[in-house]
Amino acid sequence: MSLRFHEIAESRHRILNPITDAKLDLLGEICRIREGARQLDLACGKAEMLSRWSARYGLSGVGVDISEVFLAAARERATELGVSDRLTFVHGDAGRYTTEERFDLVSCVGATWIGGGLTGTLDLMRPMLRPDGLALVGEPYWIGDPPASALKEQEGFTTLAGTDDRFEAAGFELVEMVLADPDSWDRYMASQWLTLSDWLLANPDDADAPALRDFLRQSRRSHLEYGRQHLGWGVFVLRPKAQDRT
Repeated sequence: MSLRFHEIAESRHRILNPITDAKLDLLGEICRIREGARQLDLACGKAEMLSRWSARYGLSGVGVDISEVFLAAARERATELGVSDRLTFVHGDAGRYTTEERFDLVSCVGATWIGGGLTGTLDLMRPMLRPDGLALVGEPYWIGDPPASALKEQEGFTTLAGTDDRFEAAGFELVEMVLADPDSWDRYMASQWLTLSDWLLANPDDADAPALRDFLRQSRRSHLEYGRQHLGWGVFVLRPKAQDRT
């Protein structure tokens, strides 16, 4: 999906992934965030996690995203929650972002394409993570045995156990996880169909309208055909293995 399609489809979402407000709060509790902690959020989108946790726990940090539309929403949300002085938002390719600073939390929630997949994204995150810090990564996974058409369309994902194998191979230990459920998947996906349909009704002559209409049809079909039944999604809390902490 093009960046513009992504921006249109998720224009009514605050959290750009299938977990709920309550589960985002649970995730913060799991991470035991101390006041003054520092977080780097790669491909932060509207930065709901970063802003919400800054307001709740007093952390500060940096959000990086390629979308100026999402970053504008992130700055607005940070101002709304009174934490804009604690957060810095950087417009750019999160896959190329580097800094000498090491953070208590490094997150990439639902955007492992920045590193060409899960393993590559973990490799990007590691140098910016403190040895005793936590990495948070959001990633889909297969439930049961999906049909061949689904495997062809969604290449690169694996089962929960296979995902853990990838964490281990990348030098991380899985210590916690918060998973979406089918209802939250529906709210994330199905609400986009209404948003896209409304946009197409309001912009029938836009140059991207035919492609966006095709995208809407495919998004709806894939979710109904296999996504809801076979595709899960979760945020995984990782810690560098003791022998790999440097």
